[in-house]
Amino acid sequence: MAEIQLKNISKRWGSFVGVDDFNLTIADQEFLVLLGPSGCGKTTTMRMIAGLEDVTSGDILVDGERINDLEPKDRDCAMVFQSYALYPNLDVYENIRFPLRMRKVPQSEHKDRVMRASAMVELDDFLHRKPAELSGGQRQRVALARAIVRQPNVFLMDEPLSNLDAKLRVSTRAQIKNLSHELKVTTIYVTHDQIEAMTLADRVVVMEKGVVQQVGTPTDIYDMPANTFVASFIGSPAMNLLTGTLDNGTFSGANVKITGIDSPHSGPVTLGYRAEDAIVNGDNPSIDAPVYSMELLGDATMVTFKIGGTIATVKADKDFRAKIGDKVRANIPAAICHLFDATTGERL
Repeated sequence: MAEIQLKNISKRWGSFVGVDDFNLTIADQEFLVLLGPSGCGKTTTMRMIAGLEDVTSGDILVDGERINDLEPKDRDCAMVFQSYALYPNLDVYENIRFPLRMRKVPQSEHKDRVMRASAMVELDDFLHRKPAELSGGQRQRVALARAIVRQPNVFLMDEPLSNLDAKLRVSTRAQIKNLSHELKVTTIYVTHDQIEAMTLADRVVVMEKGVVQQVGTPTDIYDMPANTFVASFIGSPAMNLLTGTLDNGTFSGANVKITGIDSPHSGPVTLGYRAEDAIVNGDNPSIDAPVYSMELLGDATMVTFKIGGTIATVKADKDFRAKIGDKVRANIPAAICHLFDATTGERL
């Protein structure tokens, strides 16, 4: 069992604040993803949990025990890094076995534990190869097996898929998801890739500039972003954000008019909508603008407009065709619109 509590933890280097007053309880067996752009503090947070960075202020507790002063080796955390960090002179079997040797696990247990970890990540056919003889995806699986073999209380994964190509990322992501289900170990996963966050997480923590912006399930964050930063970071494509004015339930902006919005607010606002919720050539068009670009995605066609200096997208049927410069109309239903404060960016 490993419930992790982060109580008011901060990390500063002089006047620079890397993580600011982070509070969160991570449930036993939960798969938590720290998501945000480079420099937002997600890796620093994970490194503080691992003991690789000292906490400037606040407390880290595992099952109620304060671990701030424990050495990394005593925290029972297994880490998987962006770089595979394998020993080039050891074969796959010995790379996986290495943590057992370091932790002085009885020799009689080594083979069973290595073979069990190897089987979980489908490496049985590669156990006698050296890392140089493996593909990137195979090396990452060795790193995963090396973490699994320790049977830790906590897995810490720092962008483990970043060095893989797109196809390998998909298959390895599925493998990590399945392993999480099988192993039932508390996992903290750091990424800047919102697709990884949406597909893997039980809960997502969205961070920017060292500050937590929103915590919730992938569905909560996708459906109800707390502010424009979260809205623009989650989703592929990201939520469209249009500036304009709301008056008596009607939003007006450049080349955009949406009626029937159920909100008492009036004045300048930022309106958000997702590309898949809009309807090309629907009744009561909300957008009437020339096509800026068009992308064929296979299962759909992404139509892009330039509205008042802002790029806005609409996902059309896969058979939809138009040329750049053609006027296209799109309907944005009022019920799917999100409203944000024009100054602060907070959800209204």
